[in-house]
Amino acid sequence: SPQRIPSYVLLPGTILGGTFAYCYVACRDEAPLTKRSRIIATSPAFERETGDTNYKQLLKQYRRDILPPDHRASVTVRRVGQRIAAAADRFAEGNIPPSYEIGKGSTYTYTVVRSDMANAFVLPGNHVFVLTGLFKYATNEDELAGVLGHEVAHNLARHAGERMSSGIFWDMIARLSFLVDPSGGLYLFFIGPASTLLHKLPNSREAEIEADQIGIHLAADACYDPRAAKKVFSAMKSGNGNKTPPEFVSTHPSYDTRLTNFDEWMPDALAEFNADGGMKCRHVRQEMKRARRHAAEMASRREQIHYGVTRRSSGGSA
Repeated sequence: SPQRIPSYVLLPGTILGGTFAYCYVACRDEAPLTKRSRIIATSPAFERETGDTNYKQLLKQYRRDILPPDHRASVTVRRVGQRIAAAADRFAEGNIPPSYEIGKGSTYTYTVVRSDMANAFVLPGNHVFVLTGLFKYATNEDELAGVLGHEVAHNLARHAGERMSSGIFWDMIARLSFLVDPSGGLYLFFIGPASTLLHKLPNSREAEIEADQIGIHLAADACYDPRAAKKVFSAMKSGNGNKTPPEFVSTHPSYDTRLTNFDEWMPDALAEFNADGGMKCRHVRQEMKRARRHAAEMASRREQIHYGVTRRSSGGSA
């Protein structure tokens, strides 16, 4: 007679398999704008709570390198970020389902960290971090808007929740594989590497592409020139040379892929930017110029005060 599957394997396997099948169906979701099919098993509240916790930890980690709120870089990031956030609210109205719990007037935080690394990232709960090394490539407000639009887009699309959900499902598959092969060889040599190359990395690249696409839409709607986003990645490509890994083993698309995508999306983004014959953004661009002038004057004044204090201090100690 055929050998029966032991009950200690059959029962847990049935429970895990049934749970996996149910969640796979119940947690199906579509990414905004691109309509990519995916699985999200986490709740927006859990994602925000996780983001808030990580935000507090990072504030402690970076506490000595965080620029003050009145620093010119902080003021600029906050000013551009506020316009991107307003565009995100408008985008959410027509593209984000109510279940995402992304309401109008969501609160954003912008933290600028002194670092040589050229990077920016976002945590659930709309906590945006910008590392000052990024300013080597994002040299004006339009270019900065392309980066901030990308980061805010990650939160609009709940990419962090998608990553967490993917981790949950692959953990379930790992548990099932250990029931079949308690030694762990099946997972270690086959399922683990296959899940990374065939699912985790491709999904990460798809999320980055979605953030690029939504991001230039946000930048254009906020009256920043969407062509600037392409300039940032062109500069990064030139600056990094051949240091990036092959695309198929990377969490991010190659620079060439991203630049080609920008060319494809640019007509729609420019139509948004030039809406109403350019009248939509004309007064906004004028306001931006005034804000930049004011920021430059304030920075110059702070430098003069600091220089004067330094000179008096040096003279007093001579």
